[in-house]
Amino acid sequence: PMAAPEISQSRLYEWLTGDEDSRMCKDIPDEACDEQPRSFFLHLVASLGNKLADELSSARLVLPWLMGVIGAPLWMVGLLVPIREAGALLPQLFVAGFIRLRPERKWAWVAGGLLQAVAAALLALLALFGSGAVGGGLVLAVLVALSLARGLSSVATKDVLGKTISKQRRGTLMGWSGSMAGAVTLAAGAVLVLFDDRPGELALAVLLGIAALGWALNALCAARIREAPGAVGGGENAWDSVRLGLRLLREDRAFLHFNLSRALLLASALALPYVALLGQQQSGTALGGLGVLIVVSGLAGMVASPVWGKRADASSRRVMRDAGLGATFCCLLAAAIAWLPGAWSQTVWPYALVYALLVIIHAGVRLGRKTYIVDMAGSDRRALYVALSNTITGVLMLAVGGLVGALAQWLGTAALMVVLALMALAAAASASRLPEVE
Repeated sequence: PMAAPEISQSRLYEWLTGDEDSRMCKDIPDEACDEQPRSFFLHLVASLGNKLADELSSARLVLPWLMGVIGAPLWMVGLLVPIREAGALLPQLFVAGFIRLRPERKWAWVAGGLLQAVAAALLALLALFGSGAVGGGLVLAVLVALSLARGLSSVATKDVLGKTISKQRRGTLMGWSGSMAGAVTLAAGAVLVLFDDRPGELALAVLLGIAALGWALNALCAARIREAPGAVGGGENAWDSVRLGLRLLREDRAFLHFNLSRALLLASALALPYVALLGQQQSGTALGGLGVLIVVSGLAGMVASPVWGKRADASSRRVMRDAGLGATFCCLLAAAIAWLPGAWSQTVWPYALVYALLVIIHAGVRLGRKTYIVDMAGSDRRALYVALSNTITGVLMLAVGGLVGALAQWLGTAALMVVLALMALAAAASASRLPEVE
C-alpha cells in the first residue's frame, strides 16, 4: 500500500517541475536525491504556511490596523516595519555562522517556526485585550521576538533548501509557492470584505490566530524533511565579517554608493503602513476596508514581480531609479488625497489604489537592489556583500523608522508623506548615478 502514494507523488512532482525523470539531481547529496519528490512537497506546504502567516500578520498592513484599533500612539506605527525588517536582517551575520556549526540545519528552522507561531498567538491576544500605549508597546515587544525568529528561520530554510532540492528546481519551487500564497492571501482578504462591519478586535484576533497555525504547519513540515548531515566547516566569526565589511565600505566606492541609494529607497517600505493607516483613519475601523487593502495588496504582489523581472535583467540601476520616482509619485498622491476635500476621500478606495501602486513600486525596489548587488559582487564575495548590505540596511531602518515615527507624531500622517516623497526623489537621483553592472 505504501508504493501507491509514492508513485502518484512522483507523478505530481514531475508535472509540477516539468521534469520527465524525478531523479534529476544537481549539487545535492545522493541520499537526498531519492527523497527529492517528498522533500519538494514538504518545502511547498511549509512555504505556504509561512507565506500565509506572513501576509496575515503583515507589519505593512495588518499590524498598523491593529495599532489603530487598540488606540496606540502614532509614533509606534512608524516602528512596525523597521522592527519587522531589521529584526530579520540584523542577526543574519551572527546566525549564519552559528547554523554552519550544526550538521542538521532543519532544527534551527523548526525552532524559528515555533517561536513565530507563539508570537502570532500573543498578538492575537493583544488584539482582544490590548489598549493604548501599553498595548502598542507590547505589540512592538512581541514583534521584536517574531522578527528575530524569522531571521533564524530564513537563514536555516535557505540552507536546508540547498541540501534537499536540486539546482534548477529551486526557482520552480519558489515560483509555485509564490502563486499559491498569493491565491490564499486573496481568499483571506475576500472573506474580510464579506465580514465588513464585524468588530475589528475579534476579526483581527482570528487573522492572527490563523497566522499562528500557518507557522506551526511550517515547523511541522520542516521537522519531517529528511536532511543528510552536512559539513560543519566554514562557520565564520561574525566580528571578523563585520571588520572585513567595514574595510570593504571604505575601499569599494560603488558598494558605498549602492548602500546610500538602498537606504534612501527605504521610503517605499516606510510609506506603506502610513498609507494603510490613512485608509483606516478616513474609512473608520470597519474590517471591509482592511479586506479591500489585503485583496489589492495580493493582486498587486502577483502583478509586480513579472513587471520588473525582465527589466532588472536589462538594467537593475534603472529599475532602482524608476522605483524611486514611482515612490515619490505615490507618496505625493496619498498626501493630496488626504488633503483634498470631498466625500470620495472619506472611503478606503483611493487609499487602496495608492497602496496597490506602492506595493508594485516596492517590489521594483526589492528586485532592483537584489539583482544589482548579486551582479555587482563576484561569486567569491557575494555572500559577504549581501549579508553586510542587509545588516547596514537593518541598522538604518531602525534609525530612519524612529525618526519617521517622530515626524508622524509631530506633522501628522499626510505631511509625513511629503517628507517620504522627497526621500524617494533623492533615492532616484542617487540610483541614476550608480555605475551599470549588467
